[in-house]
Amino acid sequence: MTEATVFAQLEIPETIAAGPGPGNTDSRVLARFAAAGIADHMHPAVLRGMQECKRMLRDVMGTKNVHTFGVAGTGWSGLDTMFSAVMPGDKVVMFVNGTFSGIDGLTVRMKAATAEELAANPMDPKPASVTIVNVPHGQSVTGEIVEKALAEHKPMWAAMAHYETGSGRVNDIRGFSDACGKHGVMGLVDAVSSLGVGDFRIDDYPGVAAWASCPQKGICCLPLTYAPVSFTDRYIDVLKTRGCRTFDHHPILEARHWGIIDGKDVEKGTYHRTHSAYAVAAFHEALRITLQHTVAQRAKDYVFHEAALKEAVTAMGCEVTSNMPSLVVLNLPGALKGREKELVESCRAQDFGIWPTLSEPVQVRIGILNLLSAAAISDIVQRFGAALREMGADFDQAKVDQVLDRHYGGRAMAAE
Repeated sequence: MTEATVFAQLEIPETIAAGPGPGNTDSRVLARFAAAGIADHMHPAVLRGMQECKRMLRDVMGTKNVHTFGVAGTGWSGLDTMFSAVMPGDKVVMFVNGTFSGIDGLTVRMKAATAEELAANPMDPKPASVTIVNVPHGQSVTGEIVEKALAEHKPMWAAMAHYETGSGRVNDIRGFSDACGKHGVMGLVDAVSSLGVGDFRIDDYPGVAAWASCPQKGICCLPLTYAPVSFTDRYIDVLKTRGCRTFDHHPILEARHWGIIDGKDVEKGTYHRTHSAYAVAAFHEALRITLQHTVAQRAKDYVFHEAALKEAVTAMGCEVTSNMPSLVVLNLPGALKGREKELVESCRAQDFGIWPTLSEPVQVRIGILNLLSAAAISDIVQRFGAALREMGADFDQAKVDQVLDRHYGGRAMAAE
């Protein structure tokens, strides 16, 4: 019998997570995670934490939706829960302008495909009831695009990413909601990259019936904790009428474990899955931090610091094509074009975690999730500039330094 291999204890170094997400987890969240006792998942403290989480989450999302809670897992878990209401044969219009809205589109096609359509191409079905509206990379989905598609196709559902991190574009959520309302369509929104980053209240968008986000970006929690979701009564009524084909990600069953039964908050929920005391503690602290900072102030901080990073990389000769407040997507200077992945790997080797785009055209993505300080942005700029120079870029470092000095000078620097 072969002797088992026991590897050395795993050591993972500190890394600057300067990509589109996951972001840098707040040290206070890690402390709450590590300090949680070894508790039964139905312990009163765990259940109290879940009750408080759902209430804080409603404040963060800006909603009175009772069916607002966290789905155990990553952002994809929350998205799969939201899309679970889509049934075979449902008419859906999906707006795609990047990698992740593209995956949302695949999810929709898998769920809306009939048995025959799924069997014809199990990994990439092409159901007749789904219309994919492709918007070119680097462009945003506009209200006009949504209005035209919904007027033409008259679907039951429409889906869109709010912020698309694949291309770094903010899509028109007001136009999307208004068009859905006008045409009687139930909107589904992927808010994975906007929740906790942008200043918005989901109740201000009545055309949207359901929202799904993630724990590890704007909420700045750990990836495998809870993905925020929120469903209107209209969405829940659809599920009550015809159900959905999942137990694990069933919105009504998930809600019951959070003490949401028959559209009301109750003191104690019913069993649905084994929750983690550690995940509850981490999620609870992340929501506390978000509300203490306030959604409005955090949004202002992202805009302020992204502007500094954008101007600094532009001074290095890069072309920025994004308009997201937490992410800069750029083209490298002419002589370095085609070496994007080489640059990213070089930075990662030095524990500086930036990303390429995951689909064509290949660009570089630099994120600032939970890196909202002059010191953090300056560090990112210095590291990125050094990596460019190492590959042969030639730019005036003094001009880059002037950008940061001007942006963070006086009162801003004193605040640091």
